[in-house]
Amino acid sequence: MTGHDLDELPDPDQPRPAGQPAGPTPAPAVQPGYGSDYRAPVPGSGPLPGNPYAQPQPAPLPPPPPGVHGLPGQQPGFGGPLQPAPGRASRSPLRGRPAALIAALVAGLLVIGGGVYAVVGTGRDKPVAGAGGTGSATPSGSPSVDKGDGKGSGGGPDVSDLNAGIKPGEAPVWLSENRSEVPGSGTSQYGPWRVGDVVVRAMFKEVTAHAVTDGREKWKVALGSPLCGVAPAPSANGKLVVGVKSSDGEGARCTHLQQIDLTAGKAGWKVEVPQENSYDTAVEFRLAIAGDTVAVARSAVVSGFSVTDGHKLFGTSMTGACYPAAVGGGGAKLINVRNCPDPNDAGKSRTMIEEADPATGAPKWNYQYEKGWNLGRIYSVDPLVVAAYHSDRKVWNITAFTAEGKIRSQTESRFGVPGRCNGWGDGSGDLHGCVGAVVDADTLYIAAGKPGTSLGIDATDEVVAVDLNSGAEKWHATAPKDRAMWPLAVEDGKLLVYIQPGAQAAGAVAALPVATGGEPQVVLASPEGTKGAQSVFYPNMVRLAWARGRLFLLNGRVYSPKPSEVSHAILSFGR
Repeated sequence: MTGHDLDELPDPDQPRPAGQPAGPTPAPAVQPGYGSDYRAPVPGSGPLPGNPYAQPQPAPLPPPPPGVHGLPGQQPGFGGPLQPAPGRASRSPLRGRPAALIAALVAGLLVIGGGVYAVVGTGRDKPVAGAGGTGSATPSGSPSVDKGDGKGSGGGPDVSDLNAGIKPGEAPVWLSENRSEVPGSGTSQYGPWRVGDVVVRAMFKEVTAHAVTDGREKWKVALGSPLCGVAPAPSANGKLVVGVKSSDGEGARCTHLQQIDLTAGKAGWKVEVPQENSYDTAVEFRLAIAGDTVAVARSAVVSGFSVTDGHKLFGTSMTGACYPAAVGGGGAKLINVRNCPDPNDAGKSRTMIEEADPATGAPKWNYQYEKGWNLGRIYSVDPLVVAAYHSDRKVWNITAFTAEGKIRSQTESRFGVPGRCNGWGDGSGDLHGCVGAVVDADTLYIAAGKPGTSLGIDATDEVVAVDLNSGAEKWHATAPKDRAMWPLAVEDGKLLVYIQPGAQAAGAVAALPVATGGEPQVVLASPEGTKGAQSVFYPNMVRLAWARGRLFLLNGRVYSPKPSEVSHAILSFGR
């Protein structure tokens, strides 16, 4: 689950969604950094061998001086499309979906409540400059509560009434479209984060807040240059840190960190990230906030900065011969991922996972996987639960750790999950990118399905509960026919799940008993007229947040507005 409810600011050591009982909770989504081979290859020669996080260089760099190891591998452009695994065809978001659902999706794209809607394609090839500006935010809207009377939520002048024909017991919906010019190939969105009475999203050169009651824009922080990294969850007191490029230029590098106060809607400090060495340069930062530290990962380099004032706390460290490759974490815990070159097998490495002190970067404990295993996803940091995959053997596993870093359970999984939830072939480099994984003290609940011919599947038509003490599967719960189901949160002894729209029904939030699973019981239904709009939030792109009885769906990618086409940005329903 992504996003946080920060209406009541939690204890920094144990943030949790409102309404969830105290105890271990799922970690927020966190993007990792990318590493490069410790024994540097020829610059510009392609992906770095033995390193799943490395990417090819955009242009050759001069050779390193004696004693300097590691070259900055190029990360994918921030917000770029996900790349399929080598040897695999690119998958359509509609692949594997029933014909009836596809028909409903198409109908929803074209006509929704009398309005015209479409997802803009990627055919435009020239970037369009976005709004610039400095960091102060100005209110640009006020709430206009939808009373569920069929007259709409006031979500904007070009948004049709999705609540027309709403039935008793259904939850009103609001939908906001992207109205900002973005590069022609589109741009990624990040969030959503609920902070008090607003929900916040970030994309391209702006951070925007919408009223949770009706979606109207409340404030916007305009950035002077494009985003190149976003911490996927703010600090416990609502401070978000993002990376920004040095300029709008095509070859601009990621050079600065910018703090944004989500509780006030204002930009805070901005600092330049000093180079660890002459080869420390990146087109993208991977960020993670733990305690009062934001960790910044790039090629074989990780450094930490204070979320409060931006001063540097620590720089790159080595654990033996293992160099940093990625960061993750949340709450008070910082997780490093390292690559350990094999001295007896050039170009090969082993993966190490490590908990570090957020204030100093010093390791607390570490665990090294056997050769061939790559860390794919982190489902939770407290307790720490991760997924790894073995490309050669075509298997993946789930490992749960104790607080001291000992193996609690480790089991090769027999059910299937999307590549987004085990990391295989996903190509995004997002360690916390699984939508549909929730962890409590003793159980992992994850969106799953029948194993496919590869390690990634398209359809998640069930939820599997996995015992963290033994690794055994406790139960399977099946979604309604031809629909997908994703866990959201554990509240009051129930697992809340989002059930995607089907041919005959709109999306809904349902509950399952955590002890037994069983048949999902709907607790929050959206109007039938919204099923087409919800279907636009593709399974491989959507970002979800559940906060205080309200669901938020954020489109993972948006495009510039056109006279006859709009790009759905964020949708919400609840009470």
